[in-house]
Amino acid sequence: MANNHTKVSVLNLGPIRKGETKKDAIDDLVDLAQATEKMGYERYWIAEHHNTGSLISSATSILIKHVLEHTDKIRVGSGGIMLPNHSPLVVAEQFGTMANIYPNRVDLGLGRAPGTDMLTASALRRSQDRDSVHSFPNDIKELLQYFGPEEVQGHVKANIAIDTNVPLYVLGSSPNSAYLAAELGLPYLFASHFAPKYMEEAISIYRKEFKPSKYLDSPHMTVCLNVIAADNDEAAWREFTTTQQFFLNVVRGTSDMLLPPVDHIEELWSPQEKAAVSSTTSMSFVGDKDSIRKQVDDFQEKFNVEELMAVSYIYDRAAQRRSYEIFKEVVDPE
Repeated sequence: MANNHTKVSVLNLGPIRKGETKKDAIDDLVDLAQATEKMGYERYWIAEHHNTGSLISSATSILIKHVLEHTDKIRVGSGGIMLPNHSPLVVAEQFGTMANIYPNRVDLGLGRAPGTDMLTASALRRSQDRDSVHSFPNDIKELLQYFGPEEVQGHVKANIAIDTNVPLYVLGSSPNSAYLAAELGLPYLFASHFAPKYMEEAISIYRKEFKPSKYLDSPHMTVCLNVIAADNDEAAWREFTTTQQFFLNVVRGTSDMLLPPVDHIEELWSPQEKAAVSSTTSMSFVGDKDSIRKQVDDFQEKFNVEELMAVSYIYDRAAQRRSYEIFKEVVDPE
């Protein structure tokens, strides 16, 4: 059974639906945040991606501020800020500013990857020595200092961030990040929605190696996965074809907008493409309420994580909201 204290949260990459505009996608980002806030979701995170024509999640901190402005209590944060692209000082000033405007509502999830192709990463990168990817642990320590009390500050300060204590989360899709989160005593989120291969190993490493810190007494493990729930199994599996097409897009390196579901997904892909998409999406909960409940219970019986974060690529907005309703009712009924 799922433990009674499992929190549920949302990840949104800001996909643009076929036939809609970038402004439509931004408006929908806000609408979904408002809807999931009413459902009682814990947090709503927005990703960072660049040079991807089908997503609007590039200026992540601006979108976070926009969502905070149009919601009342749900925590809003980054899933994540990709630190190779940013100076820790600038990140601290941005999130420290938001934390002052919206106290106790801002999260900062941090990633090591650039969130784009290497040519774009080079254009984004704050330095051209290519060491910024490898400075991830020091960047996190720097941020912890910036958000900390006056007495730990150095000569360079993010003054607006001092004493805001914005919570930091280490994000990862490989075991390396698990070691880092455990060593620093920080909460950890694993991206099994697109990289399920190392999930089990990463969870085990994080729990085994975790060192209590002033930030966290015990491990806080979050797993992000694809969730497509509907009022019957057949409808859910049909909606799941939108997710499959989304990842087929990734496999092919194309940039189609988020597509409606299809009746015959087998007609769209080759056996090799199907295998690649199936591997990428193997950590997905799909079905009606009873099916989702069984999948959640089986998962939690094995992993018993503290939080489940759902990303739901569903073309129809009403169906997407219904999916989040079902997931909340199953995992964290009020």
